[in-house]
Amino acid sequence: MVGRKTTIILLLVGFSVGLLAQKKIEQVSEVPANFCISEMEWKLYRMISQYRHQYDLPPIPLSKSLCYVANTHVKDLFFHHPDVEPCNFHSWSDKGPWEPSCYPGDEAEETTVWNKPAELTGYPGKGFEIVYWENNAVVIDSVIAFWKSFDYFNGFLMNTGKWEGNEWKAIGIGICQNYAAAWFGEIPDTSGVPYVCGQEPPKPKPKPDTVSALKTEKPVPPPISGTYYIIVKSQLPKKASEKLARQLIEKGYPKASVLTHDNKVRVSIFHTTNRERALQMLRETKVTYRDAWLYKH
Repeated sequence: MVGRKTTIILLLVGFSVGLLAQKKIEQVSEVPANFCISEMEWKLYRMISQYRHQYDLPPIPLSKSLCYVANTHVKDLFFHHPDVEPCNFHSWSDKGPWEPSCYPGDEAEETTVWNKPAELTGYPGKGFEIVYWENNAVVIDSVIAFWKSFDYFNGFLMNTGKWEGNEWKAIGIGICQNYAAAWFGEIPDTSGVPYVCGQEPPKPKPKPDTVSALKTEKPVPPPISGTYYIIVKSQLPKKASEKLARQLIEKGYPKASVLTHDNKVRVSIFHTTNRERALQMLRETKVTYRDAWLYKH
């Protein structure tokens, strides 16, 4: 990498870990209600999804729990540096509500690394992590390019090598200064998808006993004038449009919706009142949906 010294990070693939402390830690049971991900983290997730799409692989559902774990870990790495030799970047300090660990450690020790999602959140499965570090503040184009260029990292992104035949059901992204991390899980995250900081958080889902059938729920855009919509499909029947919008939401586009105006039905993948943000998202969307276009209402 020109003008940038980068250290290759070892992947988390083993069970070994040494404990830095033996004290009992009070575990966190759920993600804070105000937790959100940054624009950079959202964009890195989108880049991973677009990369998989190029090879006909489905996007990995973005996980609120694993994003929280990833975010917590990169902050621990940046502020507390548990990665001092002989520990590497998969290590955790003793400065938070988690079991500290030094990876790699004694092979006889039970791992505390894979269990971090269950330690910090309600996520029931194990988490598998890849990490990126560089001397300067992270540039996400460099992160994805670096991960793609090494077979072992790429195996996580593409389910190849060691992970061939596995199916990721959840992914979390965390970025803090010069650290970036992605966490992968084989179990769906029932806590849902995180919202992007600065955007309106999603409304809580209604309880099952108050809704007759969630499958009848129809995505509807907010009635705001002067809104820019990124349209990915039009001229579909309304039911087909609603089905497509729900599929987009499940794929990690929480603002996907159906827009009905002037007797026309359109499927929007994103909307905002900020024109510059809309143009930026349009450029990103065109990587996956080449015919996407901007509509103002």
